[in-house]
Amino acid sequence: MDKIKKANIEGVLFKNPKINVDDRGFLFEIMKESGELFIPSKQTTFTLAHPGLIKAFHWHNNQTDLWCGVSGRARAVLYDLREESPTFECFQEFFLGEPNYGVLLIPRRVAHGYQVLGNKDFLMVYHTDQFYDPKNPDEQRIKFDETKFDWNIINR
Repeated sequence: MDKIKKANIEGVLFKNPKINVDDRGFLFEIMKESGELFIPSKQTTFTLAHPGLIKAFHWHNNQTDLWCGVSGRARAVLYDLREESPTFECFQEFFLGEPNYGVLLIPRRVAHGYQVLGNKDFLMVYHTDQFYDPKNPDEQRIKFDETKFDWNIINR
C-alpha cells in the first residue's frame, strides 16, 4: 500500500479549551463569538456512536463543522479534497473526548470521519454553519476503506 501523506491541513483548527474544575465537576466553553474557533452556528447536533464504529468519510461543499467530543474517545480523521490547497490529499488525525477535550474546526471540502476507541460509547456535540436539508443534503461520501488511510490501531 502507498504511504499516506500526513500534514497539518490548511484551515483546520484545534484547541484544547480551558477546563474549569471545582468540587462539583467541570465545565468548558465549546464556542463563543469572540473566540478563534467561532462559526455562525445555524444548527447544533448531538450524536452517539458505539465502540469500534468507523463513521467515515463525508464532506460538505458549503458547510463548516465544529466538533467537540464530550464522552468516550474517538480518533477523528480529516482528508483534504481541495485541489487548490497546499495540503491537497493529505490526512490529519486528532483524538477527541476523554481525557483530551478539544474543539475541532473542519473547513468546507475537507472530508472527515471518526473511529470510536475503547469500550465506551462516544458522544459528540457539533455545530454547523448551515442547516441540514434532507431533501437536498450538502453531503458527499467516500467509504472509509476507499482511501489510503490505515484505520488499524498500532500497538506500541
